[in-house]
Amino acid sequence: MENMVRVFLFGKQYEVPSNLTIMKAMEYAGYQLIRGCGCRNGFCGACATIYRIKGDRELKACLACQTQVQDNMYVATLPFFPLIKQVYDVEKIRPEQAVMMQLYPEIYSCIGCNACTKSCTQSLNVMQYIAYAQRGDFEKCAEESFDCVMCGVCSSRCPAGISHPQVAMLARRLNGKYIAPKSQHLEDRVKEIQNGDFNELIEKLMNKPIAELQELYNNRDIEK
Repeated sequence: MENMVRVFLFGKQYEVPSNLTIMKAMEYAGYQLIRGCGCRNGFCGACATIYRIKGDRELKACLACQTQVQDNMYVATLPFFPLIKQVYDVEKIRPEQAVMMQLYPEIYSCIGCNACTKSCTQSLNVMQYIAYAQRGDFEKCAEESFDCVMCGVCSSRCPAGISHPQVAMLARRLNGKYIAPKSQHLEDRVKEIQNGDFNELIEKLMNKPIAELQELYNNRDIEK
């Protein structure tokens, strides 16, 4: 027999193998996951979950697909963490500090508690990229927040009500459109695709057996 632990899913007690993640434990217990399961490998951010351990008053947040169950774990999931998502046209805004003041003024209420960084499921320096956003340094904010999966756990911990992932998304969009250098190689490749330069090659690839495609992929020339 596998080692079993006792977990409480939405208030109901179950015995599940101790080596399961929270997500797999839910399915083991009979729950059919339709929403909030995403990629199942710890990168999409869809399965943000809250839990606590019996005897510990601290409420913790995590991604269910990468967190192993513990004995006497109380688990609850939310359909989403509430974030303020402002609507804007990236063609009409510019990479200026005033943009953040207008769209996400709450970032200037940050008290520096660092709860966002401590709770980040990707171990990002969230408070730092918010500081860059405050100063209008969108390039650094975009770089610091690049691995954000938009799970919203950081915002669930913020006493100032900052929507950190949305702030980061705005910074990355501004950086990509106005600040980052243009890639001529990419623009040329897009034109080639639009002109149909690869249609014949794609047709040939689609008619090849999977084993041959795998061999081509494994031995491809990787561009440096």
